[in-house]
This record gives sequence, structure tokens and C-alpha cells, in this order.
Amino acid sequence: MTEKKPVVKKFTGYHAAMIIVAFFAVVVSVNMVMARFALSTFGGTVVDNSYVASQKYNQWLEQARDQQAYGWTVSPAVRSGKGVILTLAEADGAALQGASVVAVAEHPVGRAEPFDVSFSEVRPGVYQSVEPLAAGRWKLKLVISRADKSMRVLQDFT
Repeated sequence: MTEKKPVVKKFTGYHAAMIIVAFFAVVVSVNMVMARFALSTFGGTVVDNSYVASQKYNQWLEQARDQQAYGWTVSPAVRSGKGVILTLAEADGAALQGASVVAVAEHPVGRAEPFDVSFSEVRPGVYQSVEPLAAGRWKLKLVISRADKSMRVLQDFT
């Protein structure tokens, strides 16, 4: 009986070219998918012009020191029905009454357009939003004013 020899295929230039083409096809495909994910979840810039923002940095630090000197405290925002409730207090712990509270609500990754939210005082030191706030995560950029004092606060809200 005669033995069959196994057929050995040669590795040719064609095979090498196909392996290189397949490798780069996978790399390019993965890069395109990752770029698509990155662009679809990017919420925008923190500042439009970093140079201009750097020029205002010392002014922002001074405003922050002034705000700390007021001693006002702002409780974390709490959902109440479709709105938001904030509790404000003065340095001595007394309710901060008669303040004007407005905010800009922004979705953290820019999936919804920012909109203004106004607050009305429902009890001494307790302020409730007039406009409803949809379920989900939000950034509230609060501006609290009373007499000649003004305070800015940024809160994450879910």
C-alpha cells in the first residue's frame, strides 16, 4: 500500500498581502467606531476661549472669596414632584429670606438645550422652582442675589 503525502500549501506573497490588508481593515474599522462613539457623546467645551478665560481667573477667585465671606449655604437640590427645592441659610444658620434665585439647567453631556429656571420662596429660606425639571441628571448653575450681594453655585442634580 502506498502512503499519501499531505498536501502542503505554500505561503505566498498573496497570503502576506491579505494578512496585512485584513490587519489594517480591522484597525481602521475599530478607529472609526471609537471616533463615532467619542463624537456622539461629547457634550461640548468647558470654555470657548481658554485664553480669555485665563484673563478672568483672578477676578473669579476674588468673587469666590467674596461669596465665602457672606457665609451663605445652599442645600443640595431635592426633587419635589416635577420641580426642585433648595434651602438657603445665612452664616448664623437662619433662613436666607427675600433672595432672588434663578438658574440655568444644563444636561451634563449636552443632550438637551439649556433652559432658565426661576425659583419662588415657599417658606422662609425654602425656594421651589417654578418650571418643571425633567427626570434625569442635570447641572444647575444657580445665581442667588439679595440686596447688593450675589452668589453663584454649581450643583449636580439627579
